[in-house]
Amino acid sequence: MRTAAELSSGKGDRDENFPVASRIIHPRHRGIILSFYRFARAADDIADHPSAGVEEKLALLDQMRVTLLGQSGTVPESVSLRAMLGARGLSLDHPLDLLEAFRRDVTKLRYRDWDDLIDYCRVSAMPVGRFVLDVHGESRGTWPANDALCAALQIINHLQDCAKDYRTLDRVYIPLDAFAARGLSVASLSDRQAVPPLRDAISALAQRTLGLLHQSRPFAERIADRRLALQVGVIQALAENLALRLTRRDPLSQRVHHHAIEAFALALRGALGVTGKRLGRNFRATQSGLHDSSA
Repeated sequence: MRTAAELSSGKGDRDENFPVASRIIHPRHRGIILSFYRFARAADDIADHPSAGVEEKLALLDQMRVTLLGQSGTVPESVSLRAMLGARGLSLDHPLDLLEAFRRDVTKLRYRDWDDLIDYCRVSAMPVGRFVLDVHGESRGTWPANDALCAALQIINHLQDCAKDYRTLDRVYIPLDAFAARGLSVASLSDRQAVPPLRDAISALAQRTLGLLHQSRPFAERIADRRLALQVGVIQALAENLALRLTRRDPLSQRVHHHAIEAFALALRGALGVTGKRLGRNFRATQSGLHDSSA
């Protein structure tokens, strides 16, 4: 059996659609977030490797799990993350949830409906944001907004990559009931251009994703750490634009991903929006304090 390193795709945090541990994040937190990312990247590469069989993938993911639990020293990414979590007194729950998601990627190729897809996001996406919040010592009262944003990011990635996932891995995240309601089969994902009913299905899912992003809009304002709030604001702006694009564009034949200049402009808008709201909140608090002291 090959090692996890032998199945590496070579991708890094700069290859992702959304910022992982940008310079906005305080340096004291960047190391552990990147360690978590490298752990997730290694597991993702295992689950997505085109030449590895189901049994090999599951065995390698289990090696990552037992190493994370301290029962082995086989997988460097698990060793590093375990040490960093231990040094900060943080739980193993979030990376363990993530491994469950990658096991599902190997064994579950179809999703019944929206609720089934959201349950997948519960272990594949929500733990990532929760981990970052725990690293920053944020309140768990932020988790519902985090969960909405992270689920939206996951579904955006699924919709952007729907054709590639089907063609290379026979994996379909678009719920089966979306195909059935429009008289489609999943084989429609192999076309060079989406037929109108498939475009309608993708657009409808993107609209539901915009609903998740509406729920997550207050997220950045609820975060105490200023730098993390800025990063969340950036991600929110990028996600809203991508979801809107997916209501209008065909990911089978059209580019959905942002160009660098587009991403920078959206990121700047997101960061400025968060900054403006925080300044306004601080100003109101100051005015309120002055009013109380003069009363």
